[in-house]
Amino acid sequence: MSTNSAGFVGNIPSHYDAGLGPNIFTDYADRLAARCAEEPVAKAIELAAGTGILSRKLCDVLPSETQVLISDLNAPMLEVAKAKFTAADSVEFAVVNAMDLPFEDGAFDLITCQFGVMFFPDKPASFHEAARVLRPGGRYVFNVWSPMSENPFSQVAHDVGAYFFPQDPPGFYKVTFHYGDPEAVRADLSAAGWTDIQHETIRLTKTIVNPEAFAHALVFGNPLVDEIRERGGVDPTDVAARMFSELKRAFAPQGMTMPLSATTFVCRKT
Repeated sequence: MSTNSAGFVGNIPSHYDAGLGPNIFTDYADRLAARCAEEPVAKAIELAAGTGILSRKLCDVLPSETQVLISDLNAPMLEVAKAKFTAADSVEFAVVNAMDLPFEDGAFDLITCQFGVMFFPDKPASFHEAARVLRPGGRYVFNVWSPMSENPFSQVAHDVGAYFFPQDPPGFYKVTFHYGDPEAVRADLSAAGWTDIQHETIRLTKTIVNPEAFAHALVFGNPLVDEIRERGGVDPTDVAARMFSELKRAFAPQGMTMPLSATTFVCRKT
């Protein structure tokens, strides 16, 4: 399956942060940060940190002396993340490939990743690297989205793209939600040598914050906009307008609330 992990560039990061963040990321970031803070942490790394939505919350709940490295494959995403921190924060930033981590064995107490694992082309390789750079007893705490059927906003978004390009539907949302079976994730973790694996599926009901901005970000806040431009013949703003209409059709009867579902994994290096 093709992925778009390197496609969060240009103006995408700002739309992602402002439009998608309040609607689908911040609530899960609160919960993931709390799980990360359940045990003492001296040195942590966040993979696929994006625009720093989890990063900021993580640093708010961890002790001030904890060293946190915020990393992503895409430098433009990290530029947005950097604006959420000051010189007083004990953080560093780095462009990092999660499948080839440039760190010594046992370098970290904690690795975390929110909604990035789905984009790693070789997931067992990324899980093996995570285990390598964790000290014994260290934890890898991460989220993956449940299937599209349990996150209906994503089906709306995919269907809108397919409406404009029925012969060649954009595939971004299929990639993002393709890893929703916890047993498939556990199998990949096991293949990478993990044995102490726990997971919990968390279902939320979310009131959409500024539905028009959310619709705009579902087009302009990820590589879907690039897929639209590559195909040509359609103005992305027209896609965003239809996205807004379809979101209202799907969720207005419920007061613009939508279900969300994701699974949190907590893996301990033995």
